[in-house]
Amino acid sequence: MLIPRAVLDEIVEGRVDLAFRTWRAPRVRAGTRMRTAVGLVEVLSVEPVGLDTLSEQDALRAGSPSLDSLLSFLTGREGTPYRMEVRHAGADPREQLRRDDALDDAALDELRRRLDRLDAASRHGAWTLRVLTLIADHPATNSAELAPRVGRERLPFKADVRKLKELGLTESLDVGYRLSPRGRAALAALRPGGRPAPPAPEAP
Repeated sequence: MLIPRAVLDEIVEGRVDLAFRTWRAPRVRAGTRMRTAVGLVEVLSVEPVGLDTLSEQDALRAGSPSLDSLLSFLTGREGTPYRMEVRHAGADPREQLRRDDALDDAALDELRRRLDRLDAASRHGAWTLRVLTLIADHPATNSAELAPRVGRERLPFKADVRKLKELGLTESLDVGYRLSPRGRAALAALRPGGRPAPPAPEAP
Protein backbone atom coordinates (compact mmCIF):
# COMPACT_ATOMS: atom_id res chain seq x y z
CA MET A 1 0.00 0.00 0.00
CA LEU A 2 1.74 3.15 -1.21
CA ILE A 3 1.32 6.25 0.94
CA PRO A 4 2.45 9.68 -0.35
CA ARG A 5 5.36 11.22 1.55
CA ALA A 6 3.32 14.25 2.63
CA VAL A 7 0.74 11.93 4.21
CA LEU A 8 3.47 9.86 5.86
CA ASP A 9 4.81 13.00 7.51
CA GLU A 10 1.34 13.74 8.87
CA ILE A 11 1.06 10.19 10.22
CA VAL A 12 4.31 10.74 12.12
CA GLU A 13 2.95 14.02 13.51
CA GLY A 14 -0.35 12.36 14.49
CA ARG A 15 -2.54 14.51 12.24
CA VAL A 16 -3.43 11.56 10.01
CA ASP A 17 -4.66 8.31 11.55
CA LEU A 18 -6.93 6.90 8.83
CA ALA A 19 -6.39 5.53 5.35
CA PHE A 20 -8.93 4.52 2.72
CA ARG A 21 -8.44 2.25 -0.26
CA THR A 22 -10.67 0.48 -2.79
CA TRP A 23 -9.61 -3.14 -3.23
CA ARG A 24 -11.11 -6.33 -4.57
CA ALA A 25 -9.73 -7.96 -1.43
CA PRO A 26 -7.86 -6.42 1.52
CA ARG A 27 -4.11 -6.16 0.88
CA VAL A 28 -3.24 -5.57 4.53
CA ARG A 29 -4.68 -6.72 7.82
CA ALA A 30 -4.74 -5.53 11.40
CA GLY A 31 -1.21 -5.77 12.75
CA THR A 32 0.52 -5.29 9.40
CA ARG A 33 3.62 -3.10 9.72
CA MET A 34 4.73 -1.41 6.51
CA ARG A 35 8.21 -0.08 5.90
CA THR A 36 8.03 3.46 4.59
CA ALA A 37 10.25 6.49 4.07
CA VAL A 38 9.46 7.64 7.63
CA GLY A 39 9.83 4.27 9.35
CA LEU A 40 7.16 1.75 10.24
CA VAL A 41 3.45 2.43 9.76
CA GLU A 42 1.16 -0.03 11.54
CA VAL A 43 -2.36 -0.90 10.44
CA LEU A 44 -4.56 -1.15 13.54
CA SER A 45 -7.83 -2.15 11.86
CA VAL A 46 -9.25 -2.91 8.41
CA GLU A 47 -12.94 -2.92 7.63
CA PRO A 48 -15.21 -2.31 4.62
CA VAL A 49 -16.92 1.07 4.67
CA GLY A 50 -19.93 2.57 2.95
CA LEU A 51 -19.14 5.70 0.98
CA ASP A 52 -22.34 7.33 2.26
CA THR A 53 -21.01 7.09 5.82
CA LEU A 54 -17.87 9.13 5.19
CA SER A 55 -17.51 12.69 6.43
CA GLU A 56 -15.28 15.70 5.93
CA GLN A 57 -13.59 14.77 9.21
CA ASP A 58 -12.78 11.31 7.85
CA ALA A 59 -11.20 12.93 4.79
CA LEU A 60 -9.05 15.25 6.91
CA ARG A 61 -7.98 12.37 9.15
CA ALA A 62 -6.86 10.53 6.00
CA GLY A 63 -4.83 13.45 4.67
CA SER A 64 -7.29 14.22 1.88
CA PRO A 65 -8.06 17.89 1.16
CA SER A 66 -11.84 17.32 1.09
CA LEU A 67 -14.56 14.69 1.22
CA ASP A 68 -15.17 15.15 -2.51
CA SER A 69 -11.51 14.42 -3.21
CA LEU A 70 -11.59 11.28 -1.06
CA LEU A 71 -14.79 10.02 -2.71
CA SER A 72 -13.33 10.63 -6.15
CA PHE A 73 -10.23 8.63 -5.18
CA LEU A 74 -12.29 5.71 -3.85
CA THR A 75 -14.81 5.52 -6.69
CA GLY A 76 -12.14 5.63 -9.39
CA ARG A 77 -11.23 1.98 -8.76
CA GLU A 78 -13.01 -1.36 -8.95
CA GLY A 79 -13.70 -3.15 -5.67
CA THR A 80 -14.83 -2.47 -2.12
CA PRO A 81 -13.83 0.64 -0.14
CA TYR A 82 -11.92 -0.15 3.06
CA ARG A 83 -11.24 2.02 6.10
CA MET A 84 -8.00 1.51 8.03
CA GLU A 85 -6.77 2.97 11.27
CA VAL A 86 -3.02 3.61 11.06
CA ARG A 87 -0.24 4.89 13.29
CA HIS A 88 3.48 5.52 13.18
CA ALA A 89 5.19 2.57 14.83
CA GLY A 90 8.76 3.82 15.11
CA ALA A 91 11.92 3.60 13.09
CA ASP A 92 12.60 0.92 10.52
CA PRO A 93 14.71 -1.66 12.41
CA ARG A 94 16.98 -1.88 9.37
CA GLU A 95 18.17 1.67 10.12
CA GLN A 96 19.75 0.61 13.40
CA LEU A 97 21.07 -2.56 11.80
CA ARG A 98 22.77 -0.56 9.02
CA ARG A 99 24.60 1.56 11.59
CA ASP A 100 25.86 -1.47 13.53
CA ASP A 101 29.36 -2.09 12.21
CA ALA A 102 30.70 -3.82 15.33
CA LEU A 103 30.86 -7.27 13.76
CA ASP A 104 32.19 -9.83 16.20
CA ASP A 105 32.94 -13.37 15.07
CA ALA A 106 29.37 -14.55 15.73
CA ALA A 107 27.80 -11.71 13.75
CA LEU A 108 30.29 -12.13 10.92
CA ASP A 109 29.70 -15.87 10.79
CA GLU A 110 25.92 -15.34 10.60
CA LEU A 111 26.33 -12.82 7.79
CA ARG A 112 28.58 -15.23 5.93
CA ARG A 113 25.97 -17.99 6.23
CA ARG A 114 23.19 -15.74 4.98
CA LEU A 115 25.21 -14.48 2.04
CA ASP A 116 26.23 -18.04 1.19
CA ARG A 117 22.55 -19.03 1.14
CA LEU A 118 21.77 -16.20 -1.26
CA ASP A 119 24.64 -17.27 -3.49
CA ALA A 120 23.59 -20.93 -3.37
CA ALA A 121 19.98 -20.07 -4.32
CA SER A 122 21.06 -17.98 -7.30
CA ARG A 123 20.73 -19.19 -10.88
CA HIS A 124 23.56 -16.92 -11.98
CA GLY A 125 26.22 -18.01 -9.54
CA ALA A 126 27.74 -16.35 -6.49
CA TRP A 127 26.95 -12.65 -6.61
CA THR A 128 26.76 -11.13 -3.12
CA LEU A 129 30.38 -10.05 -2.65
CA ARG A 130 30.61 -8.95 -6.28
CA VAL A 131 27.62 -6.65 -5.88
CA LEU A 132 28.81 -5.31 -2.53
CA THR A 133 32.20 -4.56 -4.08
CA LEU A 134 30.56 -2.94 -7.10
CA ILE A 135 28.48 -0.63 -4.90
CA ALA A 136 31.53 0.19 -2.76
CA ASP A 137 33.47 1.15 -5.89
CA HIS A 138 30.61 3.03 -7.56
CA PRO A 139 28.39 4.69 -4.92
CA ALA A 140 25.48 6.88 -6.03
CA THR A 141 25.46 5.22 -9.45
CA ASN A 142 22.23 4.36 -11.22
CA SER A 143 21.26 0.68 -11.30
CA ALA A 144 21.01 0.87 -15.09
CA GLU A 145 24.75 1.56 -15.14
CA LEU A 146 25.68 -0.92 -12.42
CA ALA A 147 23.77 -3.97 -13.63
CA PRO A 148 25.71 -4.50 -16.90
CA ARG A 149 28.99 -4.41 -14.99
CA VAL A 150 28.06 -7.74 -13.40
CA GLY A 151 26.23 -9.10 -16.44
CA ARG A 152 22.72 -8.57 -15.08
CA GLU A 153 19.51 -7.00 -16.26
CA ARG A 154 18.46 -3.94 -14.30
CA LEU A 155 15.33 -5.28 -12.54
CA PRO A 156 16.86 -8.58 -11.34
CA PHE A 157 19.90 -6.61 -10.21
CA LYS A 158 17.71 -4.25 -8.17
CA ALA A 159 16.01 -7.27 -6.60
CA ASP A 160 19.40 -8.62 -5.54
CA VAL A 161 20.38 -5.28 -4.00
CA ARG A 162 17.12 -5.29 -2.01
CA LYS A 163 18.16 -8.63 -0.52
CA LEU A 164 21.40 -7.03 0.66
CA LYS A 165 19.43 -4.09 2.04
CA GLU A 166 17.34 -6.51 4.14
CA LEU A 167 20.59 -7.61 5.77
CA GLY A 168 21.47 -3.99 6.59
CA LEU A 169 24.38 -3.92 4.15
CA THR A 170 23.25 -1.30 1.62
CA GLU A 171 21.36 1.97 1.59
CA SER A 172 19.28 3.44 -1.24
CA LEU A 173 20.11 6.97 -2.34
CA ASP A 174 18.15 9.36 -4.56
CA VAL A 175 20.36 7.95 -7.31
CA GLY A 176 21.89 4.53 -6.80
CA TYR A 177 23.17 2.99 -3.59
CA ARG A 178 25.99 3.00 -1.09
CA LEU A 179 27.25 0.55 1.49
CA SER A 180 26.04 1.12 5.02
CA PRO A 181 28.57 1.18 7.87
CA ARG A 182 27.64 -2.47 8.45
CA GLY A 183 28.10 -3.23 4.76
CA ARG A 184 31.55 -1.64 4.69
CA ALA A 185 32.65 -3.62 7.74
CA ALA A 186 31.21 -6.84 6.31
CA LEU A 187 32.89 -6.39 2.93
CA ALA A 188 36.25 -5.62 4.51
CA ALA A 189 36.01 -8.81 6.56
CA LEU A 190 34.47 -11.20 4.04
CA ARG A 191 36.18 -10.48 0.75
CA PRO A 192 39.35 -12.41 -0.11
CA GLY A 193 42.19 -11.30 2.12
CA GLY A 194 39.80 -9.97 4.76
CA ARG A 195 39.27 -11.20 8.28
CA PRO A 196 39.50 -15.00 8.51
CA ALA A 197 36.40 -17.02 9.25
CA PRO A 198 35.97 -18.15 12.85
CA PRO A 199 36.78 -21.84 13.36
CA ALA A 200 33.89 -24.28 13.09
CA PRO A 201 32.77 -25.74 16.42
CA GLU A 202 34.07 -29.19 17.20
CA ALA A 203 31.66 -32.06 16.90
CA PRO A 204 30.46 -33.39 20.27
